[in-house]
Formats: sequence, C-alpha cells, structure tokens
Amino acid sequence: MTIDIETTGRGQFAAVRATLSEDFATQTARLQQLTAASDSAEAHNRAAMLTATRQNLDQISGALRRIADGTYGACVQCGSAIPPERLEILPHAQHCVPCKEKHHG
Repeated sequence: MTIDIETTGRGQFAAVRATLSEDFATQTARLQQLTAASDSAEAHNRAAMLTATRQNLDQISGALRRIADGTYGACVQCGSAIPPERLEILPHAQHCVPCKEKHHG
C-alpha cells in the first residue's frame, strides 16, 4: 500500500481515507466470516483472529476519525507531527516514535 502523505490542499488525506476505508471493508468482511465459522477444532485460532481483526477495525476507525476532525498525522499524546514515512508504513499510527516507545517500552 502506498500513500502520498505529502499531497497538499484541502483533500490532502483523500487517498489515505480511501485506503483506510477499503481496509475497513476488508476487515469487516473478515470479521463476518470468522464469526460465521463454526469449526470447534479451530476455536482457539479463530478467537485470536477475531481479536486481531477487531483491533484492526478499531485502529482504522480511529484513523478515519482523526482525518475527519483534522488531527490525523499528529501524535495523540504529545501533539508532534508523526513523520510521513511512519504514516506511509502504518497509516493508522496515532503516536510519534518517541511516544510509542515510552508507551510500549
């Protein structure tokens, strides 16, 4: 996934929003499939995948909210700009690297 974070103008995050929206739809479909599955032998694996999928959906939703309210790209902890390279790799990032390291050691 490649996102041009440095695009200028009012719609600067339109590509990011579109990519995140596609990811949201994909993760929602995955969640529905996992929820509908009934193989008891794979219950543990399915539970782990459900948890991971729900976490992905939460992260994507948060990024879409930050785009909508104009705070996307700013660290939610210190307010510093998150480097475009970090957002390129992890478009739902909500912390700058120093705050992420402090938060998760």
